[in-house]
Amino acid sequence: MIDLSVFTQLSGVDLGALADKPTTLSPGQQEGASSLWTAPDGSLDIGLWECTPGHFTADRTGAAEFCYFLQGKIIMTQLDGTSRELGPGDALMLPRGWKGTWEIVEHTRKIYVFLTDPATR
Repeated sequence: MIDLSVFTQLSGVDLGALADKPTTLSPGQQEGASSLWTAPDGSLDIGLWECTPGHFTADRTGAAEFCYFLQGKIIMTQLDGTSRELGPGDALMLPRGWKGTWEIVEHTRKIYVFLTDPATR
């Protein structure tokens, strides 16, 4: 039988101690994450992520990402300079190949879904 996975109270899940963000452009920026569910072949990962204010680069060459923001304020900027401001209740889809920067204006928490091709892992 295929079972159902349910995740509740996601705004309150403790992600533990935050760590330095490797791709930051703002020294001192920190992040934390916790995977909630991963497909057996590793092609799909669903979890929680949070980050302190600052800027960082993002490269989605290897995976597409869907994000649903639970809290915070974010400005996403594409390589062409186009930007969008996002906050609680907003969602976005970063297709495989997307590159740009994130500005975390306020401490942010999101639900993420990463989709990768297991053949390229």
